[in-house]
Amino acid sequence: MNLFAPVSAIMTDYHKLITVGPDDSLAHVKEIFEKNAFHHIPVVRFREIVGIISKLDFEHIMGNIEANNYKFLIDRRLDHIKASDIMVTRLGKVESTDRLNVVVEIFVINRFHALPVVDNNELVGIITPYDILKRLSEERPADPTSVYENNSAL
Repeated sequence: MNLFAPVSAIMTDYHKLITVGPDDSLAHVKEIFEKNAFHHIPVVRFREIVGIISKLDFEHIMGNIEANNYKFLIDRRLDHIKASDIMVTRLGKVESTDRLNVVVEIFVINRFHALPVVDNNELVGIITPYDILKRLSEERPADPTSVYENNSAL
């Protein structure tokens, strides 16, 4: 993998993302997490990212609802709680032309698990550490025999 390649080379494109609006209900968010294997849902208003909901944060809120710790959430049903009520709004963002080494540095320093990719204030994709690891795992050496040349260590 070329760490100097643009983010656009491995990001998940906007057209493959599932997003929600700030007024969508937590019942809808719950349904999305239950039906999909990803861990972040961008919250957008006309393709402008306004927040993100992580599965971990969502499960934390759900656990607190069940444990009766958040009275303001218990008093309302999931259908009436909005995505904007639980989304994180202070986001790190990158542009599609930023290099992957910048993204890796952001992940290492800030311990983010997802970065929205934004061009001209519009969400164009998302990139996660999983995307980077997946791309690395797909790489193969030009000459596979050279990798196992010294078999004495095996």
